[in-house]
Amino acid sequence: MGHLGVLLFLLGSLGALADICEIPQVDSKLVERLGQRLLPWMDWLSLEHLNPSIYVGLRLSSLQAGAREAFYLHILKLSYQHSLLGLTFNDDNSDYQDKPSMGQLALYLLALRANCELVEGRKGDRLVSQLKRFLEDEKKAIGHNNKGQPHTSYYQYGLGILALCVHQKRLHDSVVGKLLYAVEHEQHLHQGHLSVDTVAMAGLAFTCLEHSNLNPNRKHQITRAIENIREKILKAQTPEGYFGNVYSTPLALQLLMKSSMPGVELGTACLKARAALLASVQDGAFQNALMISQLLPVLNGKSYVDLISPDCEAPRVMLEPVVETPSPPQEVIRVVLKVPSVSPPYINSISVPAGSSLEDVLKKAQKLRGFIIREKTERSCHKKRGVPLSHKISRTRDPMPPPGMERRTPCQAPS
Repeated sequence: MGHLGVLLFLLGSLGALADICEIPQVDSKLVERLGQRLLPWMDWLSLEHLNPSIYVGLRLSSLQAGAREAFYLHILKLSYQHSLLGLTFNDDNSDYQDKPSMGQLALYLLALRANCELVEGRKGDRLVSQLKRFLEDEKKAIGHNNKGQPHTSYYQYGLGILALCVHQKRLHDSVVGKLLYAVEHEQHLHQGHLSVDTVAMAGLAFTCLEHSNLNPNRKHQITRAIENIREKILKAQTPEGYFGNVYSTPLALQLLMKSSMPGVELGTACLKARAALLASVQDGAFQNALMISQLLPVLNGKSYVDLISPDCEAPRVMLEPVVETPSPPQEVIRVVLKVPSVSPPYINSISVPAGSSLEDVLKKAQKLRGFIIREKTERSCHKKRGVPLSHKISRTRDPMPPPGMERRTPCQAPS
């Protein structure tokens, strides 16, 4: 091959790379620090705090939490199956209290698939039926003429379709059609503005349907919708590099990764988004468990669509909890509080941290009961916190005002 041929080959290769969204490997220490932020969330095991997205994010990442991770899935199964298998659908909203939402059920199904499990058997069929019924109810809310809105959101609608898809559960074409229509007619989906995470979730659901061929009658519409969504997301990229905003960018990248769009500098856009995300991670922007769990797969080159055929044997680095240096013990002093002006006179010995103000002492006394604060004298508008011990404030043990009655204290500006 001549020099000209080599040059053309290299230029062609660069052009091809520019058309593909790939995320280069990220510093492992940065990823590990990000994963460590999930560990404290895994200690919250009540139903209201359980978050299946944490498990999904870890299984699609390059990290693992070992026995802690396995125990978390065990608790998820016990809690969700116990709660959801007794859930009935009717018009009484009180029945939904203390039960996971259908969005959480969808995430739970993703968590099971992340562990290479397929929902099956009697219990699995009941969970699938609940999610299908939820989507049917949302479809009815949208209406035959597509003028309505789902009771929850199109984000949860797309998430539900994705969760059933990765378990190879087919939905009626009409259910998929509502999301296709919403993507095509943007005003119905976003109510006036582009919601990047909503269209990204719809795109992930459509990509799963395309790969699985679960709705062959909608195949061409699905392919066209995916292309449409990718274009919308690219147009939503900010000068900083985010797709929409910092928190919608991970889900957008999950959709765009390994995509190919000829004639579009997709690779450049993804690299710019990656740089913006890494800067945000270093600035501490990612503290929320859901946001972290959506970002970790991206940093490992994975997406929710990979749950169609999860790799449960892939090596992952063990996460170690952050060892924090214990702070020196705080000095505690005892203060004798005397109020002779009330009947009977009040006297008590109260333990407080050294450096506490009189206000701190009074509040501690009130917590111990037998002492109620009532303000009688004026206080400076500028002294909102930390009244010094030398400051004289008259207090009584009179009852506080009844609920709903706010006690007001005159406050004058300094002359």
